Amino acid sequence: MNELTIAVGSQNPAKLGPVQRSLPNVNVVGIDVPSGVSDQPRSEKETRQGAMNRAKAVLDAYPDALIGIGLEGGVVLVEDRLFLTNWGALHTKKGNTYLAAGLRIPLPDEVAKEVIGGDELGPVMDRYTKKQDTRKSEGAVGTFTNGRILRGDMFHQIVEALVGQWEREESLAELHL
Repeated sequence: MNELTIAVGSQNPAKLGPVQRSLPNVNVVGIDVPSGVSDQPRSEKETRQGAMNRAKAVLDAYPDALIGIGLEGGVVLVEDRLFLTNWGALHTKKGNTYLAAGLRIPLPDEVAKEVIGGDELGPVMDRYTKKQDTRKSEGAVGTFTNGRILRGDMFHQIVEALVGQWEREESLAELHL
């Protein structure tokens, strides 16, 4: 039996989990691939590009996969407030790319100042929460929504939007994903 495999451009559990949750009947493989953008994307464009680059790169790295998925978190300055932003991309062997974006919430000034000053959000959040690897668990969104929306939950909606577009456009419903 030939098992369907989907490749995700990260080994971060907060990114792999949502894909596994959305597609429970397929093999999900996580491979760290470069985003091709800054470690801390600082615009919608850069965050979106990082997701697209990861989706394409992971499909190149794992050519037996049916599709590649890239998920990228970033920040964006809206007027005078720094917001979280996040994007996802699904890339197919046919060369089609599907895009989706998710939740935005403002970062508190004390966190925003450090990120605007050049620090990456992940380490800032670790210092702020006095925890390690918050990007692999609740993330900033979990901290600032009081645990109501975790990072994986945020990415899950994006993955659902990506998979839904892909199924609709490429008529993959018969694969019983």
